[in-house]
Amino acid sequence: MKTPLSLKDLCIQILDLDKTIRFAGIADMQGKIAAQSYREGMNPLLTKEESELSALQSIIRMGTRQTLEEKIGKTIYAFALYEKVKRATIPIYDNSDYILMVSFDKEAEHESIILNKILPLLARVYFTL
Repeated sequence: MKTPLSLKDLCIQILDLDKTIRFAGIADMQGKIAAQSYREGMNPLLTKEESELSALQSIIRMGTRQTLEEKIGKTIYAFALYEKVKRATIPIYDNSDYILMVSFDKEAEHESIILNKILPLLARVYFTL
């Protein structure tokens, strides 16, 4: 049986996967931040309250995607490109009480990082996707 990491430790391990990851946070389904970590020296773009609002908005969007999942499969991650940052929301299926939010520098190869680093980490140390 796998021994789960604390949510904070999971955020720290995600940051350690790639130097272009700015932020890793885990929110509950009400949008409350359960754990978060920023890259060392990083000045957050959002306040805690703004991060929680963003998490809640992501949860709502994830919910709208579920209506078609029976036909097209589960959402692996959702992505948005902003002028200042890239952001991804990753549902944690073995623990549907939480979502993972990750932000990247604009030059990051986000898809490769998510598919080849973040998802394997989640599967290896904590969850089965």
